[in-house]
Amino acid sequence: MDLGLTGRVALILGASQGLGAASAHALAAEGAHVVVAARRRDVLDAVVAEIVAAGGSAEAIICDLGDSDSRQSVMDWIANAPRLDVLVANSGGPKPGAAPGIASDTWRSEFESMVVGLIEIIDASVAKMRTSGFGRIIAIGSSGMSIPIPHLAVSNTLRSALGGYMKSLAEQVASAGITCNMVLPGRIETDRTQQIDALNAQKMGVSVAEVQAKSAATIPAGRYGQPQELASVVAFLASEQAAYVTGSHLRVDGGFIRNMHT
Repeated sequence: MDLGLTGRVALILGASQGLGAASAHALAAEGAHVVVAARRRDVLDAVVAEIVAAGGSAEAIICDLGDSDSRQSVMDWIANAPRLDVLVANSGGPKPGAAPGIASDTWRSEFESMVVGLIEIIDASVAKMRTSGFGRIIAIGSSGMSIPIPHLAVSNTLRSALGGYMKSLAEQVASAGITCNMVLPGRIETDRTQQIDALNAQKMGVSVAEVQAKSAATIPAGRYGQPQELASVVAFLASEQAAYVTGSHLRVDGGFIRNMHT
């Protein structure tokens, strides 16, 4: 299936590794020119080199979602770009922590990057997309929005806040040809997942392998997902064929969340 992404321009936030990098690779493979954004230039340059080596088109810009000046530079880039068709709104996960007892400064700093920062860039992207009558806003959330994940209170809370904004935005921009959707990953095998498993293993006094086996046993698919499996969903949502899909939260979790609703 031709997803209609050849010649499109896609901006992917948090693209230095994990789900962001996988999404950049998937969109580039479909013919989009991808602009990868994150804090570290050296890592971004490596992602660009991998995409180009695979026959894709890519460039990098620096973006620290927690820094207002850095966000403004990205918004300036969006305003001056000839076009922007796809935004993958992705942010790094906060440190694990259980409620109650999380410091107020932690809530404020993470809210700034995970909610305010993403919303600012989303809004700037919508303004650009309105000029062409085509746009795809795809936010990366978490299965913790459906069932809170233990010891990830900040992520559960703030990704849910972004989900509320995405749902609100979808209603306002659908008539302009812009869709707004959120992908909710479950246990996807990334560096962050490995760090969380290692932390849980330490708390439980067992091996990481035991933690992973126990976790995989709760997933109907019987395994962790791979980043490219989630990235394939992102690519579909960015496609011309997904024009009638908006305001949705799509779970990519191997069947882990069993309730009927998000």
